[in-house]
Amino acid sequence: MKTLEQFEKQKYLNLETFRKNGQSMKTPVWFTQAGQTIYVLTMANSGKVKRIRNNGWVNIAPCKMDGKLTGTWVQAQARHVTDTEISTTVDRLLDKKYGLLKKIFQNRRSNENAQNAILEIIIAE
Repeated sequence: MKTLEQFEKQKYLNLETFRKNGQSMKTPVWFTQAGQTIYVLTMANSGKVKRIRNNGWVNIAPCKMDGKLTGTWVQAQARHVTDTEISTTVDRLLDKKYGLLKKIFQNRRSNENAQNAILEIIIAE
């Protein structure tokens, strides 16, 4: 799938979610990919998780750390997943991709007793 190729070897993707009033919110996030599916690990109480619960349609594009696009926007469907097996796989893939930096952020979150959420993103066809 050509649209997925633009995410290969990228560190960040810009995730555009939508408020109930239709206003878009763009957030650069770390991500990993397994086959045709993209996964994002984030805090469970974050705005993007709440917005996705209300409206799973999102737009994604590869970007730099500051959110500046390095590719084109693609429409996708996102949902919050709670499967333990998926969680373990995503955690392992993120460890491999981000290494020590991920461990530092994860340690900080655990010290704050923050709960994680995994977002599963599938590109619309």
